[in-house]
Formats: sequence, structure tokens, C-alpha cells
Amino acid sequence: MPPASHYPLEGGCACGAVRYRLETSPLFVSCCHCHWCQRESGASFALNALIESDQVTSLEREPELVRTPSASGKGQIIARCPVCHVAVWSHYAGSGPFVKFIRVGTLDQPDLLPPDIHIYTASKQPWVVLPEGVPAVPEYYDMQHYWPAESLARAALLRPRIRAYTETSGEISSKKAPESPQG
Repeated sequence: MPPASHYPLEGGCACGAVRYRLETSPLFVSCCHCHWCQRESGASFALNALIESDQVTSLEREPELVRTPSASGKGQIIARCPVCHVAVWSHYAGSGPFVKFIRVGTLDQPDLLPPDIHIYTASKQPWVVLPEGVPAVPEYYDMQHYWPAESLARAALLRPRIRAYTETSGEISSKKAPESPQG
């Protein structure tokens, strides 16, 4: 992850109607190789930077929130530009409205956020070669084992709000918190 001096980082959709700024470093960056992410992205994997929603500032138009199915059956919300329809982030079921899964490819400098982990590698495309030195797991992972202490502390601050949200809403909305991208 880039040092604090690299933040804020900006990003947006293809047409520029939706622009956003990450005010601080993400909690964690995961590269998901599950078949669901492959289908949804139209690519071999999805690269997401998990960050608190209140650390993402909208700079232009707000994205359109689109409810979509997920592998878990709980659904998710994908934030898409209302003009070009590019997905800029997601909110997964069970996470509440508190963490955005930013599509790293929508950042102006996506090379600054390489994956901290590769997940669901049991279903990765056989021609995708994973880099040495980056953790890779066949399914999902244990946050306590892989996340840095600072990120775990930030996530702990979100848990009471997430719990209260999921207990009262029973559904996903436009915002979320750390959980499996399988949602």
C-alpha cells in the first residue's frame, strides 16, 4: 500500500461524470478470482480496495445504485455511473453502509494499490499467474490473520454500526463493510 503521503487518491468512471477521492489508505486490497466476480466484471478477477465510506468523498455526480444478485443469495449494491454505467464500487450484504469496495481499476493511479491477497484462487483462470510473495488462498480468508493491525482497529470501530444496521434493516442498502465479496 502506498505511504500516507500518496493520499488522497482520486478516481472515477470512464466518462468523468462520477469522480471520487480516497481520503486515506484502504483497509485492505483483495483480488477475487471467484467465478461470480469473473462473470460480474467480465474479466479474470475483481480487484477491490475496502475502505470506510466516510473516507470516500464524492467530487462530481453521485453514482446510480443498482441492486444485483450475488453468489450468497443476499445480493449486493453496485454503484455505477448514471451516464457510462461503469461500476466504481460495491456494497456487499452483511456489511452495512459503512465500507465501499472500490474498483481499483477506476482509480486514476490504479498501480498504487496492488492486491494484499488473492482469494478464491481455486477457481482462478489457469493461465493467471499469481505473484510470489503475495498471500493467496483457495477460498476466503481470516481477516485477523492477514489484515494489518491498523486496519483491524479501524474495522473494529465499524462493527457496532454494522451490527445495528444489519439487525434493523435486514437488507443491504447503498453502503457496506468488510465481508467476503461473495456477499
